[in-house]
Amino acid sequence: MGLVARQSAILLGGAAMAFALGVTGVSAQQAGESPAAAAKQNRVTLLQRIVVGAGAEKVAIDTPQAVTVVEQDDIDRTQANTVSEVLRGVPGVNSAGSDRMFGQSFNIRGIGGSENAGEEGRIIVNVDGASKFYEQYRMGGLFTDPELFKRVEILRGPASSTLYGSGALGGVVNFTTKDASDFIADGDKGALRLKSSYNSNGDGALGSFVWAHRLNQDYDFLLAGNYRRSDPSTTGDGSILKSSDFDTWSGLAKLTGKVGDEGTFRASYQHWDSDAKYQDYAQIGGPLSSFLPGGTPSLTGFGTVDRHVVDKTFVLSYENPVSDNDMLDFRIQGSYSDTSVKQRNATGIPAVGFVCPSSGTATPVMFCDTDFSYQTFQLKAENTSTWRGDNWENHLTYGYQMSHQTRNAQGWYNTGIPFGFGFHPEGIDMKNGVFVQNEFVWNDQLTVIPGMRIDYRTLTPGASTPLTDSTSDWAYSPKIAAHYKINDAFAVFGSYAHTERFPTLDETFQWDFAASYGLRKERSDNFELGFAVSAFDLVQPGDGLQVKVTGFHNDVKDLIVSCRSGGVCGPTGSYTEHYKNLDSARIYGAEVEMAYDSDYVFANASYSHVIGKNTRTDQYLPTVAPHEFGLTLGGKLPDYDLSFGWQARFVSAPQNSALNTGTAPANGSTRYSRPFDVHNVFITWKPQEGQMRGWEVAGGIDNIFNAQYKEFLHNEPSKGRTFKISLSKQFGY
Repeated sequence: MGLVARQSAILLGGAAMAFALGVTGVSAQQAGESPAAAAKQNRVTLLQRIVVGAGAEKVAIDTPQAVTVVEQDDIDRTQANTVSEVLRGVPGVNSAGSDRMFGQSFNIRGIGGSENAGEEGRIIVNVDGASKFYEQYRMGGLFTDPELFKRVEILRGPASSTLYGSGALGGVVNFTTKDASDFIADGDKGALRLKSSYNSNGDGALGSFVWAHRLNQDYDFLLAGNYRRSDPSTTGDGSILKSSDFDTWSGLAKLTGKVGDEGTFRASYQHWDSDAKYQDYAQIGGPLSSFLPGGTPSLTGFGTVDRHVVDKTFVLSYENPVSDNDMLDFRIQGSYSDTSVKQRNATGIPAVGFVCPSSGTATPVMFCDTDFSYQTFQLKAENTSTWRGDNWENHLTYGYQMSHQTRNAQGWYNTGIPFGFGFHPEGIDMKNGVFVQNEFVWNDQLTVIPGMRIDYRTLTPGASTPLTDSTSDWAYSPKIAAHYKINDAFAVFGSYAHTERFPTLDETFQWDFAASYGLRKERSDNFELGFAVSAFDLVQPGDGLQVKVTGFHNDVKDLIVSCRSGGVCGPTGSYTEHYKNLDSARIYGAEVEMAYDSDYVFANASYSHVIGKNTRTDQYLPTVAPHEFGLTLGGKLPDYDLSFGWQARFVSAPQNSALNTGTAPANGSTRYSRPFDVHNVFITWKPQEGQMRGWEVAGGIDNIFNAQYKEFLHNEPSKGRTFKISLSKQFGY
């Protein structure tokens, strides 16, 4: 059977299955409240979702910060292979690197990337509260599977530094894993959920299970496992995307228990593993002009390598709201994260010496057998004290956070002699921080949120480096935000936030040219203003429309740049230091979010317009993505438990016209792109009653017009037309 015929058979078979099962579900539907009436009782638009990561819980539209919440239904509908696909379409958020499993990293409002060592540190990524950080030459920064998660919160802008740590110039991304309680129905003792997915582009497949069991009235346990694989995928013009094949497995074990009357204890372990052969050394990155004279924009010139990547996350937490004592609502969490990459059997370009040398007198050493890893231990404790009056309430949150991160980098010459890396220095990053945030609410109308965080950081070079001196510094992250409801339909909000980013181990201790002990912190001052509109009963009783508009202006001073990728820092023709504070940047723009829901129709729309310039050179920043408009239009047939829709992204040309021609601009960027639009369709069937309850079918087509396009912060075109289908069944007992 040919590929087109096989795609058609899969899609038609999935549609037929969905229709047949849907009819069965209707015929067996129990008498009582209609599905449409039941849906109306639980109707929540995208902007009415609860935000838990910005302080006291509140809905997104009432939060004086730009925040988007992605929930389980969104993840299931997307049928994503990577976490970057889950966040695609969130205003101001872009993936940076590639769609490869080893190339995942994020960009928020023009901040964050994957080619410079400090980019990962400008966005804080947490999994169940555990900080995730990884930096390696030509690699992404996050290794996990979207099937493990039920929720993602994206907090845009530096205001989140107060609660999560200094340096979140772009923002914070919080991933939340699944719980046993998400699957066990009332009155049941446990549940088993089985899922299988297929996508046509690369013959990708997923096999997944979730087992949730209630051990007793106080404790429950979840065990989940996923196996995901694919052959190389193709772009819109039929070209093969090298190293887009993958073979991964992941798992999650979580124990949740009740301690006393109100306390909750959680212990979890998450594991992701991929042992990939003959992968391109460069999972991200651009032309090889710095390595090969006359080189063309291709990743293949770096050769291939066998990579084994393992990511582990342990989390222990305890929380207690202490409802009879307003002064106590405390949470304490300890976590350990270990991300390791083993590289073996590298093959480069022998004609120019891209092989592992026999000693330090020859270069490059990046093609030797190497082990890289980050181990991070973190402890966080916080409490919220509450005071209330007749028409006001006040929530004071305060706490302490500690992080101890060790970076290991070990290589071996082809003679078996070990060595340390000048461009991946080993070392220890130790941070201690205290924070306080107050939230005052008057008459359920005015909310004022001031906050302050102070961090102290010490960097210590590893024994494999020739360096002996440690370096320490303080960082300050104050903010103030306000939200005012003029009436039930209209509200305004604004904020100011300052944060400071410490130089990373790479930026400080790279010794191949010279260490950069004199680096200053990057400093960000961000202002935001916006308004929110809510309207109900517009077309039919009970429908709802929300719109949130946010404008921002972020000045970043003392930007740290790489002398090799961003230009010579010292005298002409020399590199006196690898990194320096050379630039300042101004990033400003606006984001718009709209959400509508009714009995039979729903719609979401987003628009981001971001402009970024280097204020020293007046050049456009190469990390600021083009303006983008996203739209989802969908329909619901509640009597048949069906929903369906169309999604589209319309992306403009890059700000810098040089980035639209395929030639590298003067600022050294290797990216180029063109405007594009890409369209997807989806359908889901999830019966709520009857003998087919527990089944779920999801189908869709990504890039239905098979467009040839490239994400701005990627270096290769994206996938062409892809047919997707998933089938799952949950059993209760």
